[in-house]
Amino acid sequence: MQPGDAREREYHLSDRDFEQIRGLVREHTGISLSESKRELVYSRLARRLRGLRLGSFAEYIALLERGESVELEEFANAITTNLTSFFREAHHFEFLSGTVLPELARRNAATRRLRIWSAGCSTGEEPYTLAITLQESMELFRGWDVRILATDLDSNVLAQGQAGEYREDRFATMPAARRQRWFTESRPGHFTAADGLKALITFRQLNLMQPFPFKGPFDVIFCRNVVIYFDKPTQRTLFERVAQLQRPGDHLFIGHSESLFKVSDSYQLIGKTIYRRLG
Repeated sequence: MQPGDAREREYHLSDRDFEQIRGLVREHTGISLSESKRELVYSRLARRLRGLRLGSFAEYIALLERGESVELEEFANAITTNLTSFFREAHHFEFLSGTVLPELARRNAATRRLRIWSAGCSTGEEPYTLAITLQESMELFRGWDVRILATDLDSNVLAQGQAGEYREDRFATMPAARRQRWFTESRPGHFTAADGLKALITFRQLNLMQPFPFKGPFDVIFCRNVVIYFDKPTQRTLFERVAQLQRPGDHLFIGHSESLFKVSDSYQLIGKTIYRRLG
């Protein structure tokens, strides 16, 4: 920061303010913010101060510490990052369609039930990619009870996912023929997911730091590019809880820069960021 920057800023973010905000972020989202995120915190939360007509970060922190549920939700929405795309880390979906789904078709033949969880689903590209992958393999699961649960902390991105409408530029990683099969142009330059995809997905707000409101079991869990923001103790606690939602042989997919090494002994690495639940 240059000497004059603090005077030119609309608000002053003191070291004490920043440390208190870091503590609140960790408490409510599990995310561990480094010092390098100071500018991100300022730019995102300054908008909340303006909207609430507050004069300082100290006033905003006092509001959060009173436990105002509406503002805590806005706070979490402002801090969390939502970067995603269709068929991101394509090898995961290739492995899912080529190996996991045929295996599940055999293993679950008696129950004819299939459950997938997209944890940290952001604006919905991941669960819709999962739905496309399932629909393209649906000859294996005709007459089955098939469901995808899509959760995120951010209520704003969940609303977009539930609407299922995306700008044309969001389909850069999807072949045009696939887009035309599963999405319809709803207005110029915007495409909406087919009803058959939407019917498979339930969107629900969920804070991964709080008790899960479901018991599973989930045959497949995608928890990708979520725990990269958590410290190791938080990761260990989370994956201990996640493992309780899966049975031996179930699959867990995590992000390309994440690992369960020294985080969880409940899973075996079987591919690039692909794990199998141990017995």
